[in-house]
Amino acid sequence: MVRGRDACWEHCILVDATKQKVRCNYCQREFSGGVYRMKFHLAQIKNKDIVPCTEVPTDVRDHILSILSTPKKQKTPKKPKVDKALAANGQQNSSSASGGFQPNHGSSGQNGSTCPSLLFACPSPIAHLPVDDVQKQKQDVADKKIAVFFFHNSIPFSAAKSIYYQEMVDAVAECGVDYKAPSYESLRSTLLEKVKGDIHDCYKKYRDEWKETGCTILCDSWSDDRNKSLLIFSVTYPKGTLFLKSVDVSGCEDDATYLFELIESVVLEVGVEHVVQVITNTSASYVYAGRLLMAKYNSLFWSPCASYCINKMLEDIGKQEWVSTVLEEAKTITRFIYSHAWTLSMMRKFKGGRELLRPKITRFVTNFLTLRSIVIQEDNLKHMFSHTEWSSSVYSRRPEAQAIKSLLYLERFWKYAQEAVSISEPLLKILRVVDGDMPAMGYMYEGIERAKVAIKTHYKGIEEKYMLLWDIIDRRWNMQLHSSLHAAAASLNPSIFYSPNFKIDLGVRNGFQDTMLKMATTQEDKMDITKEHPMYVNAQGALGTDFAIMGRTLNAPGDWWAGYGYEIPTLQRFAIRILSQPCSSHWCCWNWTTFESLHSKKRNRAELEKFNDLVFVHCNLWLQSIYQKRDGKCKPIVFDEIDIGSDEWPTELDSPAPLLDDSWTTYPLGDTCICVCMCLIM
Repeated sequence: MVRGRDACWEHCILVDATKQKVRCNYCQREFSGGVYRMKFHLAQIKNKDIVPCTEVPTDVRDHILSILSTPKKQKTPKKPKVDKALAANGQQNSSSASGGFQPNHGSSGQNGSTCPSLLFACPSPIAHLPVDDVQKQKQDVADKKIAVFFFHNSIPFSAAKSIYYQEMVDAVAECGVDYKAPSYESLRSTLLEKVKGDIHDCYKKYRDEWKETGCTILCDSWSDDRNKSLLIFSVTYPKGTLFLKSVDVSGCEDDATYLFELIESVVLEVGVEHVVQVITNTSASYVYAGRLLMAKYNSLFWSPCASYCINKMLEDIGKQEWVSTVLEEAKTITRFIYSHAWTLSMMRKFKGGRELLRPKITRFVTNFLTLRSIVIQEDNLKHMFSHTEWSSSVYSRRPEAQAIKSLLYLERFWKYAQEAVSISEPLLKILRVVDGDMPAMGYMYEGIERAKVAIKTHYKGIEEKYMLLWDIIDRRWNMQLHSSLHAAAASLNPSIFYSPNFKIDLGVRNGFQDTMLKMATTQEDKMDITKEHPMYVNAQGALGTDFAIMGRTLNAPGDWWAGYGYEIPTLQRFAIRILSQPCSSHWCCWNWTTFESLHSKKRNRAELEKFNDLVFVHCNLWLQSIYQKRDGKCKPIVFDEIDIGSDEWPTELDSPAPLLDDSWTTYPLGDTCICVCMCLIM
């Protein structure tokens, strides 16, 4: 008997038959072990080292889940069992395989009146069905009820991707059939307070860990076209990020003294002794506010957002005439392909389902990544535009299609495209490292140096070619981004410091000393560091054991110090605090609509407090979900292994949904509203 083809093959392709390696059509991840392990990936089930797919459509995920949950058929079928409860209630409202509209006279409305169901037909009695079929009908009914709730309340389908979605369903199932859903009133009052209390409990736990790791305050700013300016404060450390508050700074965004006092109030709330650095944008008012902050609190640092500065480097490179030309030509190609459903479908077929565009990333990063994808897919694109299926289509006869085909066979285009990819990729790699909430401080300095060396190598050391790009990088690095904290972090990162290729130049030495002088506030700490530093430099004692040597590249820098730095405890303490910090606030893609709504409407005090509580809970649950998705693990970074093309960037994560409907803050038409109405009438 010939074995049937597994339904999962519609959603993946075989890459290597020998190793049974398959690739997901949606996120492009590859797994060994054949189609069986791919099912767990598509069903978003964590199983050993399988990473759940973040791009799989909901209907596909549900279909694969149903395949996994369906028990294998018995060779000798047992006698069908009857669900007595369903047999007794066979006339209740549920979905039916036979279909047809039948009113349910047994259902009642809120006031006790009977009303027919307009959504689900009443099925024929199912008492005679096997247990598996009865369970499937129950699941079909539940699925439809959930879907109706989504449709009726205009809930985005992406909400089904939330980690809290299945948790909610599981908790309801645990309660059994007698469970009653929470009321409108309890959602807006007691339950909101309870969840807020849980978040504050996490906040207290975070504060205890900040004593060891320190933390970073992130200040994200936003302005619209109507002179509205908002500032969001959050605090982050290796195990998560906590949203603190949003502030309307309209009219004061250029007032450095006001911004300093505002940031200072947040620093004092978090605790000066916990804060290692504050990250803001690089506008003049924030730079000056940061200097005022460091002048008053000697132990902490102000840092610009590294992602913003590296994006600016890419933007400056993109403005070079030859780079600008080839990027524009690449956009012409993608614009034509993505403007027609047929051409897009054909492109995906020739590229194995892969996309050319990465629209959620910043503009210049998107441009360079798109160009990189075009270069990688050169042969497939040429094949597509020369294929008989394309030649026989109506699209092939359009003038713009002919122009693109000519461009794809133009040697000059591919020469400059490959050159632009080669010089941008080193910067994209370091951007991929710092563009997240993971501790990347120990890799910033080395990343910039590696990028410069890679560009010089590409041009084979010809100074007149690489120096123009070096000047662009140095201008942003020296004027905006570089700080002694980056240099100290590089010298304390064992994977970098002990590498034979690492140059301990004057900048690194001075940066380390300046940082230690700032952070070591007591004379005793300064003396201890002076004694302990040579032990680290020479890898003496526990720092030079076989385990410590292996751990230099296998452990995250902060974890390495926690494990092997116990013989030099003072330097260990400062190293962990420095290496536990991020370099960027750019990954946190807030949905500014929520905050604009919070600060733009006039509310009474009670309503404002309620809405503030909801925003606080809403934002922190979103941040917690990000932390849980990455399992809370800090991993070492290996520059040569960074794949900027396939890995999902933090900035590609869905931002929290906007809280547009805040009608829950007002009371339903009850005693309070009646009293107000009566007052208005009188």
